[in-house]
Amino acid sequence: MKIFRCNKFISRTITIVLISISSVSYSQSNGFEVVRSLELMDQIYEYLEKYYVDDLNAGSLSKTAIDAMLKELDPYTVYYHETDIEDYRLITTGQYGGIGALIRKMGDYTYISEPSEGNPAQDAGLMAGDKIIEINGNDMKGKPSSEVSAALKGPKATKVNILVERNGGEMMTVSFERAEIKIPDVPYSGMINENVGYIKLSSFTKTASQEVIKAYSELKSEGMQKLVFDLRGNGGGLLIEAVKIVNMFIPNNQIVVTTKGRVAEENRSYKTMNSPIDLDIPVVILVDEGSASASEIVSGSLQDLDRAVIVGTQSYGKGLVQRTYDLDYGSKMKLTIAKYYTPSGRCVQRLEYYDKLDGDNVEEMPDSLIQIFKTKNGRDVIDGRGVEPDVEVDLKEFSRLTGNLFRENLVFDYATRYFYTHREDEIPVDFSLPNADYEAFKKFVLEHDFNYSTASEEMLKKMKKTAEEEGFYNDMKTEYELLLEKVVPSKERDLEKFKPEIIRLVENEIVSRYHFQKGRAQHAFKDDEYITAAIEIFNKQDEYYTILGN
Repeated sequence: MKIFRCNKFISRTITIVLISISSVSYSQSNGFEVVRSLELMDQIYEYLEKYYVDDLNAGSLSKTAIDAMLKELDPYTVYYHETDIEDYRLITTGQYGGIGALIRKMGDYTYISEPSEGNPAQDAGLMAGDKIIEINGNDMKGKPSSEVSAALKGPKATKVNILVERNGGEMMTVSFERAEIKIPDVPYSGMINENVGYIKLSSFTKTASQEVIKAYSELKSEGMQKLVFDLRGNGGGLLIEAVKIVNMFIPNNQIVVTTKGRVAEENRSYKTMNSPIDLDIPVVILVDEGSASASEIVSGSLQDLDRAVIVGTQSYGKGLVQRTYDLDYGSKMKLTIAKYYTPSGRCVQRLEYYDKLDGDNVEEMPDSLIQIFKTKNGRDVIDGRGVEPDVEVDLKEFSRLTGNLFRENLVFDYATRYFYTHREDEIPVDFSLPNADYEAFKKFVLEHDFNYSTASEEMLKKMKKTAEEEGFYNDMKTEYELLLEKVVPSKERDLEKFKPEIIRLVENEIVSRYHFQKGRAQHAFKDDEYITAAIEIFNKQDEYYTILGN
């Protein structure tokens, strides 16, 4: 224990010296609390080390303690252990060493759900639906998908051997080298019709603005006169990349976003630095509840400046800024340092992580504290609720049956079967499933045992329980049973009733087998309520400018 106590003494001494040096930043009482807390943590660890019944895993124990401490703050202040740096690199750069494929856990095994076009997995012949049995001789049965993912990742040029089961029985080993995989920020761009272009941005890594500008230039050369910019499901990334993208559509030297933190040096204004690419092209931005952070800087700023019409549903509401700091031993810490504000002065942050009223439950900002701000043209926008769209899309929810088919992987499994029985067929991107094939899908589904219930059935059963408790059930039993017969789900009946929405999922999954992610995106256009709403706005040009207050 001499080494331990020596380290503890050095740790305490350094802590006290640092706090003394930082007396400008810390009050005397706060400094005392820091020293007191660190000494208590040292003492607790010392007693665990000396007396705990089992040997301790010091690394695991310290990570657990750090994670628990940071959990008290917000979900975005996190510690990256040295073993997690590959994940950190993926988040910030979109790059990692691996095989280039999406995976999906189904039962005891993890499956290849979509190989990325042009990457090692596809080049080596791996296909969607392949069941991963072993990786480098290690059995993957029962392993969580995170562990399978970690086994697939590794430094560029290292060898990986994957034993897979294909199409329900064929066993094969695929051997190849890992590569440096770059997940594109723009997974797809293209023309929706003769004059409307489309760019999907999925992340804000350090190449985001570069990829958007490249896609934009290509679409202009194809005749684009209007742009649909899709930020749905984009959880954000680098703030400066958001500023650069906004700069494409607004003049130089315009404030895009302002940050304000507890430390004065974090109070900054980020302005456009370059000449714009296009000040006039009509722009519609698509957002949903998955659009957060940098996505909300782009959509919120262009809304405040009346430069784009926002279409969709209310965005997530993340108005916090993080910065990463290097720690000892190759680890890192991502720390929330400020809130950000769009040009109108609003902050979109929806949840108050610093004022938890009920354990871990986080409260939304109360309506009484919501403020109204003005856009450049005088339109009303509010804070504390994410970015509210200028045109809201009324989404139709999938039926419970459709959701069950997706969750039970029956759509995925049928698409795999379809691919292996139609490998020689030319399946176009605008593929429509023939009626005979939908009948085959229904038969496939009915062969599988799964249960589901409708919301109406569940409500009726609750009503029955209440009626029994109040003594009324015998008076209504006949009517109840007749009504229950009508709402109790029948798989065969409901497969026909909800055929249109089920077919959309099946078609899209089949198209992805032949045309990968780009094909999946293109196929989705025809039934996409968001894109339909955007096209309608573009078709009524006066309405577009009226929304912007011009």
